[in-house]
Amino acid sequence: MFASKSLYSFNKLEKACIERRPSLQCKSPYVADAILCDFNSKTIIHTPALGCCGLSHNGSTVLISLLYDKHANENEGNGREKEKKKKKRICEYRAEISIVHDDIRNHVEYIGINPKMGETLVEQALIQHCIPGLEHVKGYKREFTIGKSRFDFCGLDKDGRPFLMEVKNVPLADYVDMYEKDKKKLLKEQPNVFDNCKYNDKIAYFPDGYRKKQTDTVSPRALKHVQELEQIKKTSVTRCILCFIIQRTDIKQFQPSKIDPIYRAAVQKAWLNGVEIIALSIQWTKDGCAYVHRNDLPICLFDEYGPVPLEKTLL
Repeated sequence: MFASKSLYSFNKLEKACIERRPSLQCKSPYVADAILCDFNSKTIIHTPALGCCGLSHNGSTVLISLLYDKHANENEGNGREKEKKKKKRICEYRAEISIVHDDIRNHVEYIGINPKMGETLVEQALIQHCIPGLEHVKGYKREFTIGKSRFDFCGLDKDGRPFLMEVKNVPLADYVDMYEKDKKKLLKEQPNVFDNCKYNDKIAYFPDGYRKKQTDTVSPRALKHVQELEQIKKTSVTRCILCFIIQRTDIKQFQPSKIDPIYRAAVQKAWLNGVEIIALSIQWTKDGCAYVHRNDLPICLFDEYGPVPLEKTLL
């Protein structure tokens, strides 16, 4: 366990209930109609993670940040300029945190659902020496391009060795890592199978999302990144790091998801060839403050912990 350190704090967040996504006023899947809970008034919000598998979809309760002050510059500019700005400003707020109630276990979890926030949190973790193996780095910069690929961070570690790091945001977790149809079948056969589980017994997993066929990978971009990190590692002295940032605390481990065997195999292979895997758990509060929860979260790359069987070293 790592001593909690503050990484980020919002100035102010409002609680809202998502009424409809996409919005009736804008058909973008990234825009939703919502009701501000404290004011019982309607607004339009940006949902950067789409529905996030139910975390920011119809009926979800979320904490939202103000994107701009609509009264701040109302007297600036001529009529044409103001109208132009108004058209660009479709959303007044952005969904940042999903509030999930577990009535069986009497627990409330605050889950970060803004993917770009993951990079900000990792940057602060770097600055505050919270990432194992990257304490006291000599320098870094964001968004570094090599060839046709752009990675989130590059820099020099405390020993002067170059590193590349790609960050993947992980908002999802469950008591099992399986296809939704298989989970429904399990619950049909054993309706109370998860009732005795603790709230923090969940498995955090990446990726999950829509794909046309089960033989497709969920995120071709994520697959490309891990494969390129592996190739860079094979041909240079650069430390290549894949950092999964998990913006929730109700978890016992992280793993590349079994529902995407292509990506899972790519991560396994990359690790066997020297790519470092890091999992960082973040705690959000109801006031919008983020803290390091764990930087020693168990990572289960294969189906078991401990030594890797010989046949798996041949990937």
